[in-house]
Amino acid sequence: MDKQLLAMLVCPLCKGKLAYDRDAAELVCRYDGLAYPVRDGIPVMLPDEARAIDVDEKLPPSTGAEG
Repeated sequence: MDKQLLAMLVCPLCKGKLAYDRDAAELVCRYDGLAYPVRDGIPVMLPDEARAIDVDEKLPPSTGAEG
């Protein structure tokens, strides 16, 4: 996915930032809990086409030490 395009895209519902999941080919809005598919390099920014993400997917990856 083109970095300039990704910087311009926002969630169509909340207008928040999206995280690109290259492995799943999805743009993820953690606030709304939706993952928008990217098909053939084209983001499909329709809420009806998005999949609901799991609670675990909503949390950002941990970068700190546990304990």
